[in-house]
Amino acid sequence: MSSLGSAASETSLTSSKAPAKADDLLDGLDPEQRAAAVAPRGPVCVLAGAGTGKTRTITHRIAHLVRSGHVAAGQVLAVTFTARAAGEMRSRLRALGVEGAQARTFHAAALRQLRYFWPRVVGDQQWDLLEGKLRMVGQAANRVGAGTEPEVLRDLAGEIEWAKASLISPEDYPAVASRLQRDIPESPARVAEVYRMYEQLKTAASQLDFDDLLLHTTAALEEHGTVANEFRDRYRCFVVDEYQDVTPLQQRLLDAWVGGRDDLTVVGDANQTIYSFGGASPKPLLEFTRRFPEAAVVRLERDYRSTPQIVDLANRVIGAARGRPAGSRLRLIGQRPDGPAPRFGEYDDEPAEAAAAAARIRELLDSGVPASEIAILYRVNAQSEAYEQALAELGIPYLVRGGQRFFDRREVRQAVIALRQAAASSPEGELADLVRRVLAAVGLTEQPPQGGAAKERWDALLALVELAEELQRTVEGATLRTYVAELEQRASAQHPPTVEGVTLASLHAAKGLEWDAVFLVGLAEGTMPIQHADGDERAVEEERRLFYVGVTRAREHLSLSWALSRHPGGRRNRRRSRFLYGLLPEEHPAARVARPQPKSAAGKAKCRVCGGPLMATMEIKLGRCGSCPSDLDEELLARLKDWRVERARELKVPAYVVFTDATLVAIAEQRPVDHSALVAISGIGAGKLDRFGAEVLAVVRGAS
Repeated sequence: MSSLGSAASETSLTSSKAPAKADDLLDGLDPEQRAAAVAPRGPVCVLAGAGTGKTRTITHRIAHLVRSGHVAAGQVLAVTFTARAAGEMRSRLRALGVEGAQARTFHAAALRQLRYFWPRVVGDQQWDLLEGKLRMVGQAANRVGAGTEPEVLRDLAGEIEWAKASLISPEDYPAVASRLQRDIPESPARVAEVYRMYEQLKTAASQLDFDDLLLHTTAALEEHGTVANEFRDRYRCFVVDEYQDVTPLQQRLLDAWVGGRDDLTVVGDANQTIYSFGGASPKPLLEFTRRFPEAAVVRLERDYRSTPQIVDLANRVIGAARGRPAGSRLRLIGQRPDGPAPRFGEYDDEPAEAAAAAARIRELLDSGVPASEIAILYRVNAQSEAYEQALAELGIPYLVRGGQRFFDRREVRQAVIALRQAAASSPEGELADLVRRVLAAVGLTEQPPQGGAAKERWDALLALVELAEELQRTVEGATLRTYVAELEQRASAQHPPTVEGVTLASLHAAKGLEWDAVFLVGLAEGTMPIQHADGDERAVEEERRLFYVGVTRAREHLSLSWALSRHPGGRRNRRRSRFLYGLLPEEHPAARVARPQPKSAAGKAKCRVCGGPLMATMEIKLGRCGSCPSDLDEELLARLKDWRVERARELKVPAYVVFTDATLVAIAEQRPVDHSALVAISGIGAGKLDRFGAEVLAVVRGAS
């Protein structure tokens, strides 16, 4: 069993590549970044807008504390939310000459600690980690009589994750879910039964899921004084990145780590809170100074990533948000030279939109923009297919983020084995040259093959060479053994090198990344914001923040587009996203279309029972006041729900993606007889009408 934090040597204050003076670390930081870096030990809150250099700031803060002798490197624990971000932080700290500081995800840090303390707090053989919970959730659902369709199981698993991240037990779940009106695949009581049975099955199998890592580590620190004392003696300084995404469970673990001390630096941006569905909340970030009144607060607003044109658009996107708390009102200030204005495109259908994006990407490639510096971002993964086809038709290489992991690829595994064998013989020579020679034996040729799978394999091997070149530049005296150790660390953290190809990714997966050119596609109502967010102002505002995250991923080129129909020849009745109104230049043809006014704002929504004005979102959806009697057709509602289950199963999507419960209730109350009556129901847009309108009207008429 390795010691907590791995080795006593990690507490060393020096490294082989330390700057001559601590002040040298501050060269190149702007005044605000410098203020955060040199703030004394104690509570520090960094409100960092997109592109303002937050990772640079916090790594320089850690390095400054270490170089100034305020803390030993091995006494620092920095946590973030993705393995990639943690790997990036470690790389930057190493380049600053700091070895031994721990930079990990919450779950990786908890796993390391739990394994170390397990013999003391449990005493028997360590439990296995459950890699995926769907199979066990399926067993639990089957035992309690809940649905076991794949989409239902995914929803149940997600709901269990949300409950555990929110510190909600199976016993408390029904009341909380009902109060929050959670959109769930079963009744709250039935979901609680699945949740309880899942926990029982998992415990009987002596297994832990990822949330258990945080729960059990927290319990070990809270309930065992000797464990807490040893941990707190080992770690003295804490840094939390992306603090706006912390869940109640993560915050409780952080509190157990800190243990009443105040040597805590948090960094975040409430404008980029996009994981509320998983229990995340910006509340701890926004209330940090209430908890620590003496905290130093630094605002980073100088945007070094994007051109002023993109920064201006981003400010207008987030500036239209409703109910922004004071701590989230960062206004980015562009620092780069001027660039091209963002492009807006309206297309007849999705294939035409995809073809236009691919054609523009070809122009960018021909002008010298690398394929790895271009991304197509969409709201849901199902949108990628049209863009994969359009890029393939033009022979443009692409990578779908969330597909096969880089280090799991066959050619990469073979390359790592060959490199490990070569490193054992301690060969002489420049690192990059050595790596090229080794990889030549497993398929790396001087010239790339012509497209296809062979080109993808070649690109992956070339990425390994480029990583060796980077290591050679940043680490003095780097050897092949150093390089292999770096590969193994990256593999364990799933922090791959850059592979040449256009990135296709969802907006959520793009968080924390950036590219020279970004294409935000599918920006139509029902997709952005997503259909099931409509009617919930908080959900719509989170969709706006997600859109803001997409805009701020772009450095120089930004294209925004939408299609009026899903298929060629289809009805062109979609509307562009509400988030685009006020953003298009006046000369754009679509800008001349008047922005639709919400019915409640226009004062035109009237109760169909008493004729009074409707103001609340749910009242508008139902078409009646909350105090007026319901004329719900229970039999029709049951038929609509049965139809929704079948369509969701066919489409392999959660039921709420077809229609939410609230929309089905509105249909069962109003019983529309034609398309115009159906689309008049709030929440049924052009896309839903085009796809499901005829079927819904048939169900209303009683047809099968």
